[in-house]
Amino acid sequence: MVFDGFVLFLSECGTATDPTGLEEAVCTATGPFGLLIIAVYSFLIAFLLPFPSEVVLAPSGTLRLGLSEPATIAVIIVVSGAGKALGSIFAFHIGQETKEYGPLLSLLERSRFDILGWSERKTVSIAKKYGYAGLALALCVPFFPDTISIYAFSILEDDYLKFATATFFGSAGRLVVTIGLAAGFFTIF
Repeated sequence: MVFDGFVLFLSECGTATDPTGLEEAVCTATGPFGLLIIAVYSFLIAFLLPFPSEVVLAPSGTLRLGLSEPATIAVIIVVSGAGKALGSIFAFHIGQETKEYGPLLSLLERSRFDILGWSERKTVSIAKKYGYAGLALALCVPFFPDTISIYAFSILEDDYLKFATATFFGSAGRLVVTIGLAAGFFTIF
């Protein structure tokens, strides 16, 4: 399958940029316990860790759930999306608490000096214009830290269920986009 090339590409995950060993645990996850590892990893990257969420696709060929590879990928997408949606609720709560601190929101909107500042401003702009659909779309961008988008949106929005739903669909969408990009890339080579 074309996706095998992408899995091979991701097999290098869990290197020096992973001091916690979490990415390595995800990459080597197997069985139902592996799904729990994927869920916990996705939960943590929603509000705490700036790690790539695409890593959860790495064990799709070795997870050994007794399902076909496409079904295993679908299960990974759902489990990861659910984990990230739950983690986003924590981030959302923290964002709601920071609404009391207007200077933080002003800082997000005015930051001009680095890429993170630019991405935060863009995320805030999308949130103001498109609301929860904007959050889902922002989260569909592969290899961009979810934590930035989630916190920026959490300051501006106020519905926990809609926020978690948008996070779920955005996270699932990101993995589908990643698979599509990988399939196109590895078809060329």
